[in-house]
Amino acid sequence: MSRRSAVFWILNFLFLLQWAVLSHNVYSRSAWILENLLVFIFVVPVVRAYRANYLSQTSYLLIFIFASLHNLGAHYTYSLVPYDHWIESLTGISVNSTFGWSRNQYDRIIHFLFGLLLFVPMREVVKHVGRLKGRQLDFVVLLFIISLSTGYELLEWLAAVIFSEGAGPAYVGTQGDVWDAQKDQALAICGVILAWVITGTKLPGPQAKTSGVARQRER
Repeated sequence: MSRRSAVFWILNFLFLLQWAVLSHNVYSRSAWILENLLVFIFVVPVVRAYRANYLSQTSYLLIFIFASLHNLGAHYTYSLVPYDHWIESLTGISVNSTFGWSRNQYDRIIHFLFGLLLFVPMREVVKHVGRLKGRQLDFVVLLFIISLSTGYELLEWLAAVIFSEGAGPAYVGTQGDVWDAQKDQALAICGVILAWVITGTKLPGPQAKTSGVARQRER
């Protein structure tokens, strides 16, 4: 077994163990089921990417971190994750009080991390499947993440319509903010931009004129 395969299966085992533990004593079982639909939806693409050798060990780790944070959100429901209490217990500092937040921001943090953590895995998949590179590749990844973020917001809206009581409001978790969906999408885009900066990839935009030697190096 290669090192890449070992990392993949170790992280899978840790995720399943974590998932099993957090599946007990959940705040809302119906909301937990809705949240976990996303996990099952992404299992097939991740396994296919593994078999096709599209993803690096770094991507597996980033996916694991994001999925773990999602598991935590599903256990409590996103709007009730006691992150502020945990941080205050460890450091004596209330994050909400420090920044003047009146709402639970865990869902906003996850939307930001969606763009930040999944940029690299999605870039690797799109690079292999679409055979793109450079600015074209980065721009397509940005559009793909925006599409997924929009699709998730539409899924939340559909859940709110179908499950008008109980699971619907718990799953959506707007906390009274009418602009919740737009802010979530904006944060996902901010996450992508930060990932661009961290990874050192070029932002999409007009191509600068380069010399023949420079163009040869890019190829």
